[in-house]
Amino acid sequence: MVEQWTISEIRSKLLKGAISAKELIQELLSYIENHNSYINAYLTITAESALKEAEEFDNNRKLLEEKPLGGVPIAIKDCLCTRFIRTTCASKILENFVPPYDATCVEKLRKAGAIIVGKTNMDEFAMGSTTEHSAFGPTRNPWDTDRVPGGSSGGSAAAVASGMAPCALGTDTGGSIRLPSFYCGVLGLKPTYGRVSRYGLIAFASSLDQAGPIARTVEDLAILAEVISGYDPKDTTSVKKEVPRFSEILGTPVKGIRIGIPKEYFQHSIDPEIERAVEESIKVFRTLGVDFVEVSLPHTDYGVAAYYIIAPAEASSNLARYDGVKYGFRSPTEKPDLMEMYLNTRAKGFGAEVKRRIMLGTYALSAGYYDAYYIKASKVRRLIQQDFLKAFEKCDALITPVAPLQPFKIGEKLEDPLALYLVDVFTLPASLAGIPGMSVPCGLSSRGLPVGFQLLGKYFDEEILFRLAYAYHREIAYSPQIAILS
Repeated sequence: MVEQWTISEIRSKLLKGAISAKELIQELLSYIENHNSYINAYLTITAESALKEAEEFDNNRKLLEEKPLGGVPIAIKDCLCTRFIRTTCASKILENFVPPYDATCVEKLRKAGAIIVGKTNMDEFAMGSTTEHSAFGPTRNPWDTDRVPGGSSGGSAAAVASGMAPCALGTDTGGSIRLPSFYCGVLGLKPTYGRVSRYGLIAFASSLDQAGPIARTVEDLAILAEVISGYDPKDTTSVKKEVPRFSEILGTPVKGIRIGIPKEYFQHSIDPEIERAVEESIKVFRTLGVDFVEVSLPHTDYGVAAYYIIAPAEASSNLARYDGVKYGFRSPTEKPDLMEMYLNTRAKGFGAEVKRRIMLGTYALSAGYYDAYYIKASKVRRLIQQDFLKAFEKCDALITPVAPLQPFKIGEKLEDPLALYLVDVFTLPASLAGIPGMSVPCGLSSRGLPVGFQLLGKYFDEEILFRLAYAYHREIAYSPQIAILS
């Protein structure tokens, strides 16, 4: 059953000759064909190129052995540029855009031997928390297809959770890896801002966007993080910092590590089963010799407000390029009027949520309001960063819920944008601060839906997140589960 195999199992079977790379890809593509129609995790399936690459590995054993991800299939979120593969951002305005180059993180995966099997669905331009804001229809949660998978990387998380990919890349601007990973019962890492190159990541909010891996085991997540991390001169926000061997520090003792419990994250109305999952996880960590201390992040409640000024403001600037002139969708006009073409193109090319955020951002940046909104939000962002720095003086990592709610029904909150924005209340502060965060699954709720917790670390200390998550899963004898697809 190839859909259940992890990266480590795939590599082992390929190297032993238990299955050929082409057979592996064929079986996975068949599985995708049978299940994607109702999950809608993939927008583009790259069967021809995937099979061709698999054949190359079968014909060159040395190549298969040398590359750490040789023959491993992977899904890529559709806002990451892929050379000669359609990249839409789940938007009509980029429906037929085919980039001539790879995003740096995609290029690194290819060099490591990974085989791209498709591009995954998402909220349009990564603006959303449910993957309902896609121009090509919503993605469904594999654990309950009436419910949302989280967003904006919902397609990537759903593909991994359903077995349609052993691993995937997503992006996280305000929780877009961590939330869908939580809702779909898989692991997801938002690296420190600057750890992974943003070159080739189609921008939503440039000071927040960060690509990261999604997988079913801590080991797989660590392998992917190693491959995609590192300095890139093509990205001015990329940091020159040595990439640790995340996969080699797994299993090191966690006794004596101090984890902070931010009291503000438990003062919100949280689903009792989510709160219980975090509490039970804390008990497990205590048995491992981890110490706990209460910390305060006093500006947590301002995170949502600050984010929804800063991110839309940056989106307003970044999305100004989509005007129908250089590339992408262009609306036909009855007369050769440039302004009419601009207006029609953007009105027809963008969805409702993207338009809403562009308008919010443009207003916040407009004359007379820039100081009152954008500058003030930037100051709040600095206070949130300082909160984390102060908290980390007392501890090595933090544990929190990922979201206040379990996955809800598709369409349930679409008419209430504010309710949707508040789903990100526990993920937004870490994004504003730029620190790393990991969503860690720990089982299923009474409704049969995934539950888990979030670990947050100091700048460029993803290592401690991997150590803690690995120790936790080993202690509870966690075994990744594939959502049962009927």
